[in-house]
Amino acid sequence: MALSPFDFQQARVKQVLFKSRLRSVLYGVREADATLFSPADSPLGQWLQTVLKPDYGTRPEVREAERLLQQLLRTGQDLTTRYQRGQIEEARAGLDQVNTLADQIDAVLLGLQHSLGMS
Repeated sequence: MALSPFDFQQARVKQVLFKSRLRSVLYGVREADATLFSPADSPLGQWLQTVLKPDYGTRPEVREAERLLQQLLRTGQDLTTRYQRGQIEEARAGLDQVNTLADQIDAVLLGLQHSLGMS
């Protein structure tokens, strides 16, 4: 199956969804569930496994995106733990770190998209 720019747009949406869910946890709107931080259960992790890895899994960009996703999820889990321990301001301040990792993932996926000849 050939990838399209739409596929990469879906990845960006999945990342925004994670950040939104995490923000909801850190602002007390919702409870965190274990699937939020699981690479296998996260929408972006599933996208990487089902869309990118079958045809492009050997590419360094895919491995880097996976590594960054794991770091993003670990960071989100750490921030949630801080929030649950009452370190609310520190947890919320960590959202900048989450945004930085998300930007790095975006850059890697954008680089892959361009190297595959998609604008």
